[in-house]
Amino acid sequence: MPIGNQGPWDHGLIARLTPTRAALAAALAVAALGAGCGGGDGADPDIPGGAEPEDARVIEEWSTALREGDVEAAADYFEVPSIAQNGTPPLELESREAVVAFNEALPCGAELIRAERRDRYTVATFELTERPGAGECGPGVGTEARTAFVIRDGKIAAWIRAAEELEEPAPSGPVI
Repeated sequence: MPIGNQGPWDHGLIARLTPTRAALAAALAVAALGAGCGGGDGADPDIPGGAEPEDARVIEEWSTALREGDVEAAADYFEVPSIAQNGTPPLELESREAVVAFNEALPCGAELIRAERRDRYTVATFELTERPGAGECGPGVGTEARTAFVIRDGKIAAWIRAAEELEEPAPSGPVI
């Protein structure tokens, strides 16, 4: 399944945001999916997968805020600007308003169930849930979704919807 696959987190609201840095974000997504596994030492024992504990904490707190319907708090976990790609071309979220719009547009909540370190990226596996204020997640509830994150200084710098299969080798590209 390709990056940007159609699924329960796909939406239309962020399509109004300005797409920039497409080549960089695409290379980021390819590198995140194709990089070899690496384990962080001392990862949170409650979150399997071996990710860096601080990165897993940021992702878990973001997903908890979103799952509880607190879009403003979820947006606080993003850098401005940051990159997002979710069934759309890569988008640069250039303002807090764009970050809020991106988070509002996600129709599902998510519970973090695994976080793996892959090169410079943290690939998180979530179980999708309903969330207040989002309408319906519909058939997505209970399914898994993966997202490749770049966490920098405790903030989400990149959020890239990942393919279901992460084992395919791919060429490395530039990173942000």
